[in-house]
Amino acid sequence: MIQPILQIRQTPALIGIDADLGQFSIRQPKADLQLHSRPARLEIHQYPPDIQIDQSRAFAAYTGGSDLEMAKRLYSSVQQIFLQGIAKRVEDGQRMAEFFKPGNSISHIVGEADKGPSFGEFRGPASSDNVDIHIETHKPDIQIQQGGVDVEVNVNKPVIEYTRGKLDIYMKQYNSVQFIPPAVDTAM
Repeated sequence: MIQPILQIRQTPALIGIDADLGQFSIRQPKADLQLHSRPARLEIHQYPPDIQIDQSRAFAAYTGGSDLEMAKRLYSSVQQIFLQGIAKRVEDGQRMAEFFKPGNSISHIVGEADKGPSFGEFRGPASSDNVDIHIETHKPDIQIQQGGVDVEVNVNKPVIEYTRGKLDIYMKQYNSVQFIPPAVDTAM
């Protein structure tokens, strides 16, 4: 005889999970940069040279110089002129004593005597070195003020954003238990 069999069918529960990852968004604005420059300054002060020119000796050679200088030169030569005049008179006297020589006649000696004594030189000596030039130069005054660059940097913080993902949990299939009884033979 056949024994009736009870069938039990069971379906498991299924849970569905739908998940998307979250997203990070990171951005960082550029740093704010400010530059301030100061130009260098250069100051130069140039002074003209001092020039001193002494032409007094050149003027003394051309014109005799001032009245005082001419008088000094003349007075300093008076003694020499006086001595030359005496020497000339002595010479003329000796020539007159030798009247018998040709050219020593009294008229000839008196004719030369009209020239008179020469004055001394009232001008200074002529020379290429009569002008004195003295030049004094001065160093330039140089002042330097250094320039520079001021740099100011403001760093901006990064901006971080997070967008959450989704998470869906649901029942895909419910669990169940099904009991199937054996078929009963009614024909019996």
